[in-house]
Amino acid sequence: MEHICIGMVGAGRATELHMNALHRVSGIKLRFKTIVARRTEQLIEAQKKYGFERISYDFEDLLKDPEIDVIDICTPPYVHEDMIIKAIKAGKHVICEKPLMGYFGQEGDRAPIGKNVSKRAMYEKVLSSIENLKIVLEKSDKKFMYAENFVYAPAVVKAAEIIKAKKSKILYMKGEESLKGSSSHVAGEWSKTGGGTFIRTGTHPLSAILWLKQQEAEAHGVKITIESVMADMGTVTPLLSDYEHRHIMARPQDVEDTGTVIIKFSDQSRAVVIATDTCLGGSKNYVELYCNDAAINCTLTMNDLMSTYFLDEHGLDNVYLSEMLPGKLGWNKPFIADEIIRGYTDEMQDFMEAIYYNREPKSGFKLAYDTIKVTYAAYMSAELGQRVRVD
Repeated sequence: MEHICIGMVGAGRATELHMNALHRVSGIKLRFKTIVARRTEQLIEAQKKYGFERISYDFEDLLKDPEIDVIDICTPPYVHEDMIIKAIKAGKHVICEKPLMGYFGQEGDRAPIGKNVSKRAMYEKVLSSIENLKIVLEKSDKKFMYAENFVYAPAVVKAAEIIKAKKSKILYMKGEESLKGSSSHVAGEWSKTGGGTFIRTGTHPLSAILWLKQQEAEAHGVKITIESVMADMGTVTPLLSDYEHRHIMARPQDVEDTGTVIIKFSDQSRAVVIATDTCLGGSKNYVELYCNDAAINCTLTMNDLMSTYFLDEHGLDNVYLSEMLPGKLGWNKPFIADEIIRGYTDEMQDFMEAIYYNREPKSGFKLAYDTIKVTYAAYMSAELGQRVRVD
């Protein structure tokens, strides 16, 4: 291939993260052909910022363009499934932002669906959808690349290297992504997001944990599966008065704003995943491993690469310190080389190499499949108040 020609759908935060990383890809020439979105102001700004040749309001323009090799889907999750299937059938490679898919309602559902549709019904529908998608992908020779940056984060990658080198056994893992809510105005609606804080943020450490467990299995030449899931989900921010709520952005309507999930693997090891919309001071992202011969803590944010102390914010209007940070006074821990530390750069390098050299990406369909299956099993477990078997 002379170059890889990229079509992008979406022009929000996910697109920004992907494009910043794609501009850092080395050794492979990229061509940014067309970006598709709904809002004119977003499209024009994105074209100018990222260097796309064309803009469009129609996803079909990406499908019909014979020059486009790969479509990067950075849209809300309720359109992921349809776009993936159309792109694959049109002969395009696909990058898809997380989560892969979810339950967003069907004809006859009573609104709001997060309160009126059983999580068992959601789980069964999602499993049916993902099996259908699996069949579509198996019939194609195109790559599916799951944009889960946690498995490309240098700390997580180093943890996998250690586990494989020492042939350590992971006995317990803990992972978390928490912040003070979402900037999206639809984040509180199940019909738009497929769930609350757990599917929005908890799926990041969940995927990392599932991936690390598979690295252990490969090191020992065994098969380790997910045996069961037990979860507690809740909504706590509506208990606050308007004044008490002033620092938290979460406005859940029919979704959870806090979730804790316990995963039991077939080797009897355990993992805990935490996600909340009640964490102030910036985003909190980590994965911890307790092994038979090692303890490994992977801190993505807030890390200690740099500390700052400010008495005022003069001159700092356009200086980015960290995600979801409401103010810059006092002590802070700024994000340094964020695209690298959180894995986006190596993620896109891997995806472009997978296409260019015709190999499988590190983060592919199986990880996406397992992550969404565990997520909806967790929602069902929380509703039933009991452990749910998933193997």
